[in-house]
Amino acid sequence: MEHQQTARILVAGTGPAGLIAALGFAAEGFPVTLVGPEATAPDGRTTALMNPALKVLDRLGVLEAVKSKAAPLKVMRIVDATSRLIRSPVVTFRASEIDEDQFGLNLPNSVLNPALASAVAAHAGIDWLRSIVANWHLDAEHARAILADGSTVDAALAVAADGRLSPARQAAGISTSARSYPQAALVLNFGHSGDHAFTSTEFHTETGPFTQVPLPGNRSSLVWVVKPETATDLAALEDATLSQRVEQQMQSMLGRVTVEPGRQIYPLSAVTPLRFARDRVALVGEAAHVFPPIGAQGLNLGIRDIDDLIGIACENRADPGAAKALAAYDFKRRPDILARSSAVNLLNMSLLSDMLPAQMARVAGLGVLGGFAPLRAFFMREGLRPGSGFAALAGGLGKQVRR
Repeated sequence: MEHQQTARILVAGTGPAGLIAALGFAAEGFPVTLVGPEATAPDGRTTALMNPALKVLDRLGVLEAVKSKAAPLKVMRIVDATSRLIRSPVVTFRASEIDEDQFGLNLPNSVLNPALASAVAAHAGIDWLRSIVANWHLDAEHARAILADGSTVDAALAVAADGRLSPARQAAGISTSARSYPQAALVLNFGHSGDHAFTSTEFHTETGPFTQVPLPGNRSSLVWVVKPETATDLAALEDATLSQRVEQQMQSMLGRVTVEPGRQIYPLSAVTPLRFARDRVALVGEAAHVFPPIGAQGLNLGIRDIDDLIGIACENRADPGAAKALAAYDFKRRPDILARSSAVNLLNMSLLSDMLPAQMARVAGLGVLGGFAPLRAFFMREGLRPGSGFAALAGGLGKQVRR
């Protein structure tokens, strides 16, 4: 291995983040060992991936296989559906306002995950060991994983894509600040008689957001955040009754609703590690950030983690897990992850809050966004690519100065 001066990368975890990390490192010529079983449980959820994340999938050769089964997101709306004294106006974000055809695509996980898995399985540069890591040994020289089947893997860098409870993160001694919310998300897909016109609507309610995201045809996916006991009650309803409840909640905006089989409940929590890399381990995806499902941030943020990590690894090919490379990764990811997670957590807390100042702050924020197009454009650009809102503002100011 010494002669090629490119160190081995070990990726732990075979969710979408782990699969994308394995493909990304292999595409840059790193020898990759991926550790984790192939997903077998059906996943009824969908993932809204924004354009920058789709570019990464395209680069990895996976986009073509999934595009036809996804729905474009052209318009995003926020509707205040609380019954509070002070309510904000509807805020509508249109991709066309920032000269984009779409913000991204809403992809069924049952399409995305198998497409990633088959690309990994077909890649000659990836050695996929379908076992799990039983023990980690991390020292100054390398990361060693001892697998459940008794084999060991040594690497210069371990990419922890092993989820919110990340054993690799624990092994590296990275502590987290965590909070659980008095909320759970009911997730399902539904058909509707009206046309969604590729519009996603996030209804803000007192218990959290009720978010409808378009799927191909007259279908949409739903993430309904409520109290945990309400989620259990809703999930137990008969199809016809639940369909009616969903239709009422969205004010019959898409006509008659018919819920499809397969309902899942996810308790909501927030986890933020105190650092994003240490002792030859770099955190990506849910190992690096967990927050409520508001504003389609999760996997988009995870893909940015992976992109930044690969960029830094390419500058440190001989030893991508060296302390200086990990410090660079931590420094690069910190502002983006903290800004996203605090914004989402704040918005979520303001929905749960009965305190007037919190509600007024949320309304003022949404009200200003609704009424002021340049600010809306700034937020849309920032939402897609951190820094691009600022870049466009600077470009606009530059033009005015030149005038």
